[in-house]
Order: sequence, then structure tokens, then C-alpha cells
Amino acid sequence: MKGYVQVYTGNGKGKTTASLGLAIRAAGAGLRVYIVQFLKQGDYSEIKALSKFENITVKQYGIGKFVIGKPSEEDIAAGAAGYKKLCDILKQNKHDVVIAEEGNVAVMCNIISEKELLALMDMKPANVELVITGRGATAAVIEKADLATEMKEIKHYYKQGITARVGIEK
Repeated sequence: MKGYVQVYTGNGKGKTTASLGLAIRAAGAGLRVYIVQFLKQGDYSEIKALSKFENITVKQYGIGKFVIGKPSEEDIAAGAAGYKKLCDILKQNKHDVVIAEEGNVAVMCNIISEKELLALMDMKPANVELVITGRGATAAVIEKADLATEMKEIKHYYKQGITARVGIEK
């Protein structure tokens, strides 16, 4: 099976949800899935659910806080470790679907470079589906992708003061 590069970006809700839905679909078909979550650390509901699948692996590379302004050395080190893991996973070619969760945000926050993200796309084996999520995808990343979807916020209850709810947003 030929693999493609998918990008989910935009300021609307649903990027992670789309990629995790794809991961579950792939796992249900017997495919092996590897997910690297940049900028995330913690016991999110999706981590609990995905742990029930023996053919889905999730690793987090964040320090558990938002990156505001210049990233800390710890943020950069965590991102570098996540990037190295993605490179290793792609080079090993043992997974059918590889997801760089918040990969675009990692570039936007200067955790990894656009050049590094584009290099991931280049090193993807022909049979691997590579999915990159996160708001702020660069024009070069979108251009290089085979599929790019922009999630556009039209209305969101967050603006009414509703915080992230367990099982829905976290």
C-alpha cells in the first residue's frame, strides 16, 4: 500500500481528533501506528484509550506547559528527542502510520525547524502514511503534503468561558 502525507491544521477544533480517529481506524485494520506528541505531557484521555490497542504506541515529548515566547532549553530538548524518535521510527519502517501530533506547532514555537519537518516528509518510506497535525502549518509543509485539511473555527464555546472538558477536549 502506498502511503501519503496528511496535514491537519487551522485554528478550529478537530485536528488531534482527526488524527486519532485515523489511528484507531488503522489499528482496527491491523496496521501498526506510532504517535509522537510534541509539546504534550500528561494523562490525557486519549492516552488511556489508545493504550488499549496493542498496535498503537504513543510517546509524549513535552514538559507539560504551554510554550509562550521563546522556548526553554527543556522545551527544545524534549522537541529534539521527539524529532529524533520520529526519524528513527521512519528509518526502521516498522509502522504503517506515523503521526507527528502538534508537529506544526513545534515549528511555530521554534522547538523544531520547518526544514526538519520537511526532512521528515522526505524520509518517509513509500509505504508509510505520515500525519502532521497542529495549527500554523507553513506554506511549504502544505505544499509538500499530499492532503491538507484546514480546520476553521466558526464558533466555539470556549469563548463563553467553557474550559476543556475531560473526555471531550482532554
